[in-house]
Amino acid sequence: MPKVTINNMEIEVEQGTSILQAAETIGVEIPRFCYHDRLSVPANCRMCLVEVEGGPPKPVASCAMACSDGMVVKTESEMVKKARKGVMEMLLINHPLDCPICDQGGECDLQDQAYGYGFDRSRFHENKRAVKDKDLGPLIKTVMTRCINCTRCVRFAEEIAGTPVLGQFNRGEDAEIGTYINEIVNTELSGNLVDICPVGALTSKPYAFKARSWELEKTETIDVHDAVGSNIRVDSRGREVMRILPRLHEEVNEEWISDRSRYSYDGLAKSRLDRPFVRDEESGKLREADWNEAFDLIKARLSGLKGEEIAAFAGDLADVESVVALKDFMTSLGSPNMDCRTDGAYFDETKRAGYLFNSGISGIDEADAILLVGTNPRHEATIINARIRRAWLERKIPISLVGEAVDLTYPYVHLGDFPKSVENLVKEYAGKVKSKKPMMIVGMNAFRRPDGQAIHGMLQEAAEDLGIVKKGWNGFNILHDAAGRVGALDVGFVPQKGGKGFADILAGTKDGSIKVLFMLNADEFNARVNVGWKTFVVYIGHHGDHGAQRADVVLPSAAYTEKDALYVNTEGRVQMAKRAVSPPGDARVDWTILRAISNHIDKPLPYDSQHELRDRVFEEWPHLSKIDQIELAKWGKFGKKTRIQKDAFAGNALGYYLTNAICRASPTMNKCTQAFKQDIEYKEAAE
Repeated sequence: MPKVTINNMEIEVEQGTSILQAAETIGVEIPRFCYHDRLSVPANCRMCLVEVEGGPPKPVASCAMACSDGMVVKTESEMVKKARKGVMEMLLINHPLDCPICDQGGECDLQDQAYGYGFDRSRFHENKRAVKDKDLGPLIKTVMTRCINCTRCVRFAEEIAGTPVLGQFNRGEDAEIGTYINEIVNTELSGNLVDICPVGALTSKPYAFKARSWELEKTETIDVHDAVGSNIRVDSRGREVMRILPRLHEEVNEEWISDRSRYSYDGLAKSRLDRPFVRDEESGKLREADWNEAFDLIKARLSGLKGEEIAAFAGDLADVESVVALKDFMTSLGSPNMDCRTDGAYFDETKRAGYLFNSGISGIDEADAILLVGTNPRHEATIINARIRRAWLERKIPISLVGEAVDLTYPYVHLGDFPKSVENLVKEYAGKVKSKKPMMIVGMNAFRRPDGQAIHGMLQEAAEDLGIVKKGWNGFNILHDAAGRVGALDVGFVPQKGGKGFADILAGTKDGSIKVLFMLNADEFNARVNVGWKTFVVYIGHHGDHGAQRADVVLPSAAYTEKDALYVNTEGRVQMAKRAVSPPGDARVDWTILRAISNHIDKPLPYDSQHELRDRVFEEWPHLSKIDQIELAKWGKFGKKTRIQKDAFAGNALGYYLTNAICRASPTMNKCTQAFKQDIEYKEAAE
């Protein structure tokens, strides 16, 4: 490995390491605009110039020059300082003087580097040019006169997002960034363009002029809009969430987040439940009530009921503690009827390896072949789809799909729409697969059918026959799309012995066998249509969505930004959400509501604080105490050997932007739906 000396400090680096990367490892700062760790190197801003002794008689771009053995580099010589001042002077020639009113103020790389490395005056006296702003959609605000043509946005759109709609055209002083035709940026990762823009040319349209960065309180937490568990930072002012930004986590989301995670925050303040409601017997409409009245009504309805006449659903946004409290509550009532699979997915939950993303999300970086079954990762887990695209882009790994053919931003071989396509693949390639680390990613659409358990068993055998599961490698991955699903499965919120599951509970509400139904954040299905009116429904949640519209008692709870809670992502990684703001009105944390109900009906749950509840969780499920760690699951047989239907795997009817109660309440997500013409099927189904 070459040894290089930077500012009189010697360092040994890997072959091919650039001077800029080598300098970073020893804490030497080199300014840059166009360079980004996860993008290709264009070397066009020239801000990262350094001096190389014995090299060219001029400064060189450190981002594009690889280290060689014996190289001596200076980053603070007079030559370098003069060159940087010249570069900065050129960059600012046409940049507008709007720093006091620029919405990038306080977070602008150009502003910071001009202060640290720039010249104290300009020799340019001609008129500054202006560039027409572009319409890039409902999420990105443009002020293109500020653009310094670093091309970060162009490279991100092409390399990471896979939607190359941006480009640089014209030459010289007329060069500008834009779309070649009037086209919006149609990618689920567009908000990351704002993060990587080093100036204020691209900013967040929903957040524009709402707040300054130094006014905001910053809380590090996690996202719940899919099962990836992206690490995020919630910026708030008072009890209002002002924006959401990504946090770095190399094994989960790297430094990106999806647009749904970033922009749906305005739904947290819309259609909120901030006080209890009960359904008036005379008018049939919900009216305001206090907690005691609501609890008295619940107690009266539960009085004299047998356990088998009571049931519960845990929805997609439910945290681990609340699900455990609901399970304990149902157990105290003697009810075995409970389920967390409120999307109608049928699979065998008895083996943990059967419902986890076993290789881990970062395992995609090791895979040398990928088979997608019944999934659209671009919509169901955008960050995972970006990893798959990178695996194809950098290593050209083969990718195949069984299911609905959709645009995934990378090429793949479409094997068919039917389960038979997987069986045919096994017949052709069983024992012949040459890949060392093949991977299978199975989405929930593969299980949202009556024969889901048979599909599960067939896929388990296929994984073994194709060498996807072998010694030292488990590439069998289930891709969930609900943040609370894996945590609920881990704590066993599924039908207990002799109990009913999701479909049977719904049937029981219509035939009268289920008298009382508790719904914890269960908004994934149209409850007004699917839950019979013979059943008394208690809804615990934070939005007036599907569940609240059908409920007889509505109890307001806290959203994910308003509570400390545990979530388990699709790979089985336990993560902790942190409270950023307080809940509105009389809303309370979900598990405390269940604790209060249990006390009111004289069956108190055995914990009075979250600390005590977590102790109870960690005692029975010790792996949930290992925060930000993954407990490897033991492989085994799962699924059922029953007849598999010939029907094709269904597509994702929920689209992308309106998948949960928070998103449906978000004005921004609804604007995206109109702009990108998505979720039409979901709206029709809801109506």
